[in-house]
Amino acid sequence: MFTGIIEAVGAISGIKTHGLGKVLTIETGMDLSQCKIGDSIAVNGACLTAVTLHKNSFSVDMAPETVARTTFQKKTPGSRVNLERALRLSDRLDGHLVSGHIDGTGTILSIQKLSNAVILTIGVSDALAGEMIEKGSVAIEGISLTINRVMDNAFELSIIPHTAQITTIAYMRVGDMVNIETDILGKYVKRFLQTGAIPKAKSTSGGLSMELLAKNGFL
Repeated sequence: MFTGIIEAVGAISGIKTHGLGKVLTIETGMDLSQCKIGDSIAVNGACLTAVTLHKNSFSVDMAPETVARTTFQKKTPGSRVNLERALRLSDRLDGHLVSGHIDGTGTILSIQKLSNAVILTIGVSDALAGEMIEKGSVAIEGISLTINRVMDNAFELSIIPHTAQITTIAYMRVGDMVNIETDILGKYVKRFLQTGAIPKAKSTSGGLSMELLAKNGFL
């Protein structure tokens, strides 16, 4: 698991293709001294396994499924990436719970300045938009962000200067594709409601209730 709080920005220094899969080598100034081969590192929000480690670089294997679902199918040497090591149980959860499993991609439709903030509008599929709510959490390129507004096929984010400066947001342009992971708790609630896996609440009103959510471990 991850928090969506980016530790460093790295750069892809090498890409090897193995059929539909890839091996990426990433250069970074992030402290890798406490990492070991087999550790999980989120690269642009995708949970990947380190297969080689050096002082200022590491390599990760990417399965065909990961390549197909993410923006890595279009990345080239020199592309910058957001990096985060896996969450330790003793760490503060400053962002939100991020699994590192990308749900799909979106396209940046507009980038605007509003006072000290950067306003991003990102176009997405109906399926992804259906898993978002206003003021809910979303991970974009591995960055934990809060949704300002949700439209039919797009959503809007407000980025503070600090976040823009220490992540790849500083390099984003209109038309760029981004990795998206919607809120993990919201996905489970949606699935239960769609399949009818949650029984009706024993109350006069029936349906979803705070008591029912608590009973099923959501509160």
